[in-house]
Amino acid sequence: MNPLQSLPEYEQFVYTLPQHHVSIRYSALTVIRRGATIALLTGTVELIGGYRLVVREKLSFAESPGVIAGYGYEIWLGERLLYWYDSQPHPDDPTLSETHPHHKHIPPEIKHHRIPAPELSSNQPNLPFLIKEIEAL
Repeated sequence: MNPLQSLPEYEQFVYTLPQHHVSIRYSALTVIRRGATIALLTGTVELIGGYRLVVREKLSFAESPGVIAGYGYEIWLGERLLYWYDSQPHPDDPTLSETHPHHKHIPPEIKHHRIPAPELSSNQPNLPFLIKEIEAL
């Protein structure tokens, strides 16, 4: 079932992530309600091996199911930023058109080196994929 069916279901999904992923050492994710249909998800998830996932999501539940209206996910190892995902549109970059606006920033030149991110979605939670990706590192 898709936890984006409602804001309470998404909150339950977020706050129970450590129960479903043994690699999570600590979760400091917080859902901040900004009215009846808008929320922000912010915080960090610390995983085994010294990895850290920094999360920012803008959520809209004006319709059901809800959508992730915007996001930024950073993956760190210690003090080193490994890569990040964001939903900032880059319509002038044809290499990203197949997954627009979902893309991943990777080295070298992490700010400008972007690749498509077909695993990410605005209609499904992205956190399970991101956690599994980190577990595979």
